[in-house]
Amino acid sequence: MEQKIKRLKLACYTTNISQSIVANLSPVLFISFHTLYGISYTMLGMLVLINFLTQLITDLVFSFFSHKFNIPFAVKLTPVLTVMGLIIYSLAPLMFPNNVYLGLALGTVVFSASGGFAEVLISPVIAALPAKDPDREMSKLHSVYAWGVVFVILFSTLFIFTAGRTNWQYLALFLAIIPLISAILFFKAEIPKMETPQKLSGVFQQLKSKNLWLCVFAIFFGGAAECTMAQWCSGYIEVCLGIPKLWGDIFGVALFGAMLGFGRTIYAKYGRNLTKILLLGITAAAVCYVIAVVSPLPYIGLLACAFTGFCTSMLWPGCLVVASEHYFPKAGVFIFAIMAAGGDMGASLGPQLVGTVTDAISQNPAFLSIANSLNLTADQFGLRCGMLVGALFPIIAIPLFLYIHKSIKRKQTH
Repeated sequence: MEQKIKRLKLACYTTNISQSIVANLSPVLFISFHTLYGISYTMLGMLVLINFLTQLITDLVFSFFSHKFNIPFAVKLTPVLTVMGLIIYSLAPLMFPNNVYLGLALGTVVFSASGGFAEVLISPVIAALPAKDPDREMSKLHSVYAWGVVFVILFSTLFIFTAGRTNWQYLALFLAIIPLISAILFFKAEIPKMETPQKLSGVFQQLKSKNLWLCVFAIFFGGAAECTMAQWCSGYIEVCLGIPKLWGDIFGVALFGAMLGFGRTIYAKYGRNLTKILLLGITAAAVCYVIAVVSPLPYIGLLACAFTGFCTSMLWPGCLVVASEHYFPKAGVFIFAIMAAGGDMGASLGPQLVGTVTDAISQNPAFLSIANSLNLTADQFGLRCGMLVGALFPIIAIPLFLYIHKSIKRKQTH
């Protein structure tokens, strides 16, 4: 029995590594696609939007109709979809020689659907397994994703640097080995039973709960605080701090991911007082955002960007634990689906808002004199203002996490 549980956990861990591939492969290859196929930056940015929207739609479908799905089959299908998506993605130049972007978009839709499946299903699989400390097990699962981000960024950057941009397809095919391993591990695994609402009316009954929306807003702000910095730190380090892109990718995205993984790994081993950790994390994240924006010293700004990963590390998995363990212990797949939708919404809107504000300010001549007075270019001033708006997500969330902390503390003392 113990061996079967270990096999299932390993399948879940490798699936989460696969999701780090799904989330980070396209941004790493943006410059290659622009150079090789003349795809505009706007269209390349759409690949990220397609990714998040596909995952969000999948989350919402599971939120309302999880009782219609064969859950064990859906779990086992997840890594298979990742493999299929990566194969379509890598073969885009061969399948669609006159419209490579179409192949990239199709591959993105398929592996992003697997990302949505994973968000909704892999966490409840781990939650359904017997454990002394469920919150630590959840932290361990999500730490694997963070370390996967570090692996994907470093490996992909070094692969393109050594093998050249023209061989990017082999990178995608090589990375497909990881979800293939997951599919093999899941093949004969026994998926534990997970609760789902029996009818759609049961879903609407859950949606009336004030505590449900409290948790959804918490993961919305937590996802925005984490993903805004994750998506923008590389560009911010290059444009505003003057550090070359290669080192910005390594010490921006990869170091952020390492700090994210470090925080989750520490909690998985030693963690307790989860709601206090969440409150401290969201407060420290707000401080890091502000330091990154106002610091005149490049390496202080870089460290602030990276340390945001440590501060936000428990926000997503911690909110899942609070919702599933403290507020809705019997909601099963539904609570993970609706929480994933909230997190993905924050992960989509946060980075998008920063980009919108950055463009609006950097392209407005009215702000040029302010930028000049601060010895900044229009782009630098615009991006700093954009990141300052990004800081609003953790700042606004502080009272919310304070309320959750006090609420759970009251429940535990009664």
